[in-house]
Amino acid sequence: MTSKAPSSTSYLLLAPVAVLLLVFLVTSLNRSGGGADGLGVLCTHRAVADNYTVAPEAAEEVPNKPELSLLVGILTMPRLRERRDIVRLAYALQPPVPAYARVDVRFVFCNVTDPVDAALVALEIMHHRDILVLDCAENMNDGKTYAYFSSVPRLFADAPYDYVMKTDDDAYLRVPALVEELRRKQRDDVYLGFGFNMSGDPMLFMHGMGYVISWDLVSWVATAEEILERNDTVGPEDLMLGKWVNLAGKGRNRYDLKPRMYDLNWDMDNLRPDTVLVHTLKDNRRWATTLEYFNVTAGIRPSRLP
Repeated sequence: MTSKAPSSTSYLLLAPVAVLLLVFLVTSLNRSGGGADGLGVLCTHRAVADNYTVAPEAAEEVPNKPELSLLVGILTMPRLRERRDIVRLAYALQPPVPAYARVDVRFVFCNVTDPVDAALVALEIMHHRDILVLDCAENMNDGKTYAYFSSVPRLFADAPYDYVMKTDDDAYLRVPALVEELRRKQRDDVYLGFGFNMSGDPMLFMHGMGYVISWDLVSWVATAEEILERNDTVGPEDLMLGKWVNLAGKGRNRYDLKPRMYDLNWDMDNLRPDTVLVHTLKDNRRWATTLEYFNVTAGIRPSRLP
């Protein structure tokens, strides 16, 4: 008996089901999630993980309300499933953050229009519960970052974070190092990242590899009509966010974390032990070099083969 390969019509018939599943699951995600092996929050090494929470060290007493909380949004695209698998492992195997902090991590992309992607992304959401699907067309510099920041206050209104981060799927964020930095910072009007100046402007913009803004700025972005009136959602996303806060006189507490945030160079020989974030990990070789440098896989014993 021969099996018949599914036709494109079959995928199209499945697509509405997958899209409905995406809508249901994404809208049902909350801050804590539950019972899934995913990046909801980075987890310590448990037999069954509750959505990757960057969990506190077991030896310390966990307070009812953390001293600081951080949402990390990793902007990616539906088709990059292998990259998401690498990133999930890289985050999940990090050392736990201290008990005073809570860090939730989500992959972020726009509407899933391809029927194959829709079906496979639906499976990811069912298993990992770590994906946010925004109501926008997939893009890099055509409003996706605005859609992310303007959606966060509504999605997490019942449990706001102190800080919200945007980063990319080719960046390795060392979460405990960032948490230690944030603990010593203000909680309001914060704009933190790899700072640089454009055209002699004395006000720092934060590079798109990864930047953090405080919850009050996220809430302002969601309601700032002037951003839409100027059509300032289109353009290089890091420069646009810098423009928003500069024109509004916001982000007065600016923190430049270079050289601890940086691009990995061509020779891959500029990694540093005090790294907070390293960017441009655009292939598996660069990920492997970075993870080896930070001893992520240290201590693994070879299998005893017969």
